[in-house]
Amino acid sequence: MNTSPSKSNDGLKKAIHQGLWAAWPICVGYIPIGLALGLLAQKAGLSPLEIGLMSVFVFAGSAQFIAVSMISAGSAPLAIIMTTLVVNLRHLLMSSSLSLYCRNAGKTTLAFFAYGITDESFAINQPRFKEGKWTISQALTVNQASNLVWILSTIAGGYGGRFIPPHAFGVDYALIAMFICLLIFQIKGLIYVLTAVIAGCAAVALSLIIPGNLYVVIASVLAATIGLWIRIRAEKAEG
Repeated sequence: MNTSPSKSNDGLKKAIHQGLWAAWPICVGYIPIGLALGLLAQKAGLSPLEIGLMSVFVFAGSAQFIAVSMISAGSAPLAIIMTTLVVNLRHLLMSSSLSLYCRNAGKTTLAFFAYGITDESFAINQPRFKEGKWTISQALTVNQASNLVWILSTIAGGYGGRFIPPHAFGVDYALIAMFICLLIFQIKGLIYVLTAVIAGCAAVALSLIIPGNLYVVIASVLAATIGLWIRIRAEKAEG
């Protein structure tokens, strides 16, 4: 039995409405962070067009904040690329997890869906997929709605940054505050605290030896490896 076009359109409209309703908390949260990123990027020398293109091609807040920070510090392109690559590797895990629920989607739909996956959209979509209450259309709406708000917010911040003097309103602290928040939200047990301490100590030690900012990448990989080794050993000991 064929589904009528009117019923298909109604189903699509309902899916979009549900996706937008689920996405609005993300969009509201993205606005101040996007404005802050755009402002910092403008102070780092990027134009609103370049800021917008960065948000379009990268669409990863933490990686973009890191890139802007490293651009401001005059870091080498290779160091910036490697650092953002390591930071964004978690997207492979999130995409793999969500792929289980998108087996019947076409390649184009999957491409747009994978492009829009972030920590926040994953947190919205994954539980709903798991409960069987979600479809690719609703999830895609969440991803792309938040994506659009993020792009527009960063561009607006880039334009607004021209009217705000450097060091005003604690803007220079925005980046530091952003990463402190990210760190705090990741601390869910002793192993996470230990990994963070190892990363910090390794970064300080390596900064005295390695020029540029590549030591950040090395310290992160080293700490993550040691943290994983400790966790595996602890689980074996408990088992």
